[in-house]
Amino acid sequence: MSEQPLDMPAIRAAARLLEQGELVALPTETVYGLGADAESPPAVARIYAAKGRPSNHPVIVHLAPGADIGYWAVDIPAEARKLIDAFWPGPLTLILKRAPHIPDAVSGGQDSVGLRCPSHPVAQALLQEFKNGQGGVAAPSANRFGHVSPTTAQHVRDEFGSGPGSPVACVLEGGQSDVGIESTILDLSRMATHGPVLLRPGHISAAQIAGVIGVQPCTPDAAAPRASGTLEAHYAPSTPVALVTVEELAGTMERLTGAGKRVALIRRSFPEAVALAQIAMPQPPDGYAHDLYAALRAMDAAGADVILVESLPQNDAWQGVNDRLRRAAHDSQGILARLLAGRRPV
Repeated sequence: MSEQPLDMPAIRAAARLLEQGELVALPTETVYGLGADAESPPAVARIYAAKGRPSNHPVIVHLAPGADIGYWAVDIPAEARKLIDAFWPGPLTLILKRAPHIPDAVSGGQDSVGLRCPSHPVAQALLQEFKNGQGGVAAPSANRFGHVSPTTAQHVRDEFGSGPGSPVACVLEGGQSDVGIESTILDLSRMATHGPVLLRPGHISAAQIAGVIGVQPCTPDAAAPRASGTLEAHYAPSTPVALVTVEELAGTMERLTGAGKRVALIRRSFPEAVALAQIAMPQPPDGYAHDLYAALRAMDAAGADVILVESLPQNDAWQGVNDRLRRAAHDSQGILARLLAGRRPV
């Protein structure tokens, strides 16, 4: 997270742009978001158009510290208050029943709304300046829909360009995102019938949530609300991604290179190998998450036929990272067999 002095003139200018219905990219501790006035359906529609995002796929509303969530949600359970006290500001999104006056544009037409208070100082300053701290900024990740999320301002410019042709009026600088993957999303909108439901894992784990509210979150059910970043295929680079166990990596690399294929490698414990490009990732899960999207973007730019990713531990601490990698690789299923059979991916 940036420790540089805040550029308040730029932040105030960005707040005015939001109030005029423009799009502003803002840093958060998770990833950079593409922000718009959450109470302006035309402004929110600009997010969907810029990202190519399906209109029924909800976005998360970001609030200033101390904001009145009772303005945004109704029937707020006691568990929500406990989690807010424990984890806000921070990378936890709560799904609650949407207040009737809040436009359904932010919820994809559902009767719920996702709320979060980010901890990044630039995001907090922007939210305090926007509508005198009383507004909400709808801000999904600042990238084309389904692509790798941005963790630097340059990643945003890589996605949308800059200048008059860009749909983004302003990109606020905030350094590299500390967490590096999107927020944990917890559904509390159906407590009476389903209890807490973990819709998307993240930096804040199910065990940490249970430690606060005394109940282990359930896994998503068929009737769970739609939520950001929960489609089976998401967070994907253009280059196909394949997850390979450390035991199988050497043999897989040998077969691919023997077949003349160009391999980019994201490794953690596997030693340095002969590859077109490679990145050694941090050992701890928090460090890995911090570097993940930048690594995927770098390997995507290498011009490889496939990005091999060393599989990770399957325990609770790695749940968020494993979720992102599984979705990134979803549409590449079978890619290794196709490459070794001499066929390029479709």
